[in-house]
Amino acid sequence: MKILSIETATEACSAAVYQDGMIFERYQLAPREHNRLILPMIESVLAEAGLTVNQLDALAFGRGPGSFTGVRIAAGVVQGIALGADLPVAPVSTLAALALEVFDAVDAAWAFPCIDARMAEVYFAVYGRSVEGDAVLHGAEAVLPPAAVTVPPDMRGVGVGSGWATYAAVLDERLSGQVRGVLTERFPRAGCVARLGAVGFGRGWAVAAEEALPVYLRDNVVKKPAVG
Repeated sequence: MKILSIETATEACSAAVYQDGMIFERYQLAPREHNRLILPMIESVLAEAGLTVNQLDALAFGRGPGSFTGVRIAAGVVQGIALGADLPVAPVSTLAALALEVFDAVDAAWAFPCIDARMAEVYFAVYGRSVEGDAVLHGAEAVLPPAAVTVPPDMRGVGVGSGWATYAAVLDERLSGQVRGVLTERFPRAGCVARLGAVGFGRGWAVAAEEALPVYLRDNVVKKPAVG
């Protein structure tokens, strides 16, 4: 299976190719430079993998939650490639991609990905490690104040993401005794998106290009203001 993925939902920008279990990736922490970087990254990673777009089986992208602009960039680029090459798309949660980084790094059954959502809120979710080693959502992803974050009392896991750096004191107090450690300097990566995209594609979760839509969680980001 050959999948091209991109991830631009946070300060990090990355592109990756999943090729029969191998990952080729370009990654750079570059706030507000995603538009400039992502297309050259795609070209570079495809060249390293020795592939053209027409040799791919599918695409994957970080569908959010995250930066409104960043998530739109990923969706727009993937839709354009998918339409041109007639490829299916596997949307992947940015929080799931973060959770997979935890499972790659430490021996943990649960991951608590948390992204700073600005406006005194965070994007938060609880993910468990599946038998196959990928990330499975427990409950629902949410945008909420850090003081409202909860985790089922019987769960012990590892925190990951920018929200843990920004709101360390609040989250430590909220989840005292349930957090075994925190990976703060981590952002969603296209390599993890590609791996989860391969899982989703194999399970029949891929969609047509026009259905590859962002997930914002925060409704007021996309609603138009009332008039009159």
